[in-house]
Amino acid sequence: MERLPRFEDPNLLVGFDTSDDACVYRMQNGMALLQTVDFFPPMVDDPYAFGQIAAANAMSDIYAMGASPTLAMNLLCVPNCLELDTVEQILAGGYSKVREAGAIVAGGHTIEDEEPKFGLCVTGFALPEQVLTNSGAQPGDLLVLTKPIGSGVLATALKAGLLGQKETGDLVAVMAELNKAARDAVVEIGAHACTDVTGFGLLGHSYEMAAGSGTTIEIGAAQVPLMDGAKDFANMGIVPGGAYTNLEYLQDKIFFDPAVELPMQDLLLDPQTSGGLLVSLEGEKALRLVQALSGVTPCAKIVGRVLPFNGKSVRVTAQ
Repeated sequence: MERLPRFEDPNLLVGFDTSDDACVYRMQNGMALLQTVDFFPPMVDDPYAFGQIAAANAMSDIYAMGASPTLAMNLLCVPNCLELDTVEQILAGGYSKVREAGAIVAGGHTIEDEEPKFGLCVTGFALPEQVLTNSGAQPGDLLVLTKPIGSGVLATALKAGLLGQKETGDLVAVMAELNKAARDAVVEIGAHACTDVTGFGLLGHSYEMAAGSGTTIEIGAAQVPLMDGAKDFANMGIVPGGAYTNLEYLQDKIFFDPAVELPMQDLLLDPQTSGGLLVSLEGEKALRLVQALSGVTPCAKIVGRVLPFNGKSVRVTAQ
């Protein structure tokens, strides 16, 4: 299929060329406008929690680029058999997260569909020099992750009826957590590159960062934080199909140390919903970021480093 031509406009600061999280356009007053859109079907049964997770996920793209959400538009697909109260709960959950972010729900659009889906189109603003992209990682940088991974595996276990009430609550809490505090700390401390970890998994988004930066990213499997129970379910083979789709796309671009066990490989490829930020920054700043976010975000841990390109965009070591 022929690649879409780039729309040439000097004010388009970031488009789709580098697989960044949002587009960035310079307005006449010099400010940068950021826009993104995301929506998906439910991964939890509670409609209010689903609305919260979908909204947090959509706004995460704005946070990942160093900006703050300002306006949001609802995107809602519902079957005609869905009760009105359920629809209201989805919208209420999304509204609660938008308000928590300090943004405004300014409208939206609803269509009839066989499967419910919800998300947001989000607009944010920043100074152009404050915008972070996923293509600025530099050799010598360390990588900080601000949420544990495993939500895809756990959501699959939930669908199979294998999660208890506490485990379900913990999963929802991580996915519904805004990346606002992480973004604020990253902007204050300064970083070379940033992205959020969502559907392509930790390794997929690491690849995008490495490819955009012309570097190799090394991930230490033992350093990557996991959600409680995620490895147990991965050991049982309860892995979403999206992990294997990610592997198929990335298999020529990544190298696994043979000591990295298959369940851990699956978790590193696990598609995440509303995952944390993956931040590339100088070593001293990485330590400061981890300290600043201790007890503030679900986790803040150094999970890897950036190297000069050495044949593979991503290398995974056992340690």
